[in-house]
Amino acid sequence: MVDEGSARTDLSFSSHIGADMRGRDLRGADLRRAILDAADLSGADLSGADLTNASLRGTILKKAALDGACLEGADCRKANFSLSNLQ
Repeated sequence: MVDEGSARTDLSFSSHIGADMRGRDLRGADLRRAILDAADLSGADLSGADLTNASLRGTILKKAALDGACLEGADCRKANFSLSNLQ
């Protein structure tokens, strides 16, 4: 379960295939090796999140905040980053 508003949310090594996570506050979350295939993270705040080696195949990240997020080794095939902030 996602602990909204927590800067230490740990979803590492977990599966959330097709999950509705729109608008979630996942700032600084540990999402290493998480499987988020086809999940909807539209408008989510993933600033500073660690998505190292996460699977984001077909994930919807429209208008998501990814400032300072680590996407090293992440599988982003067919992910939708429309209007997302990736600074």
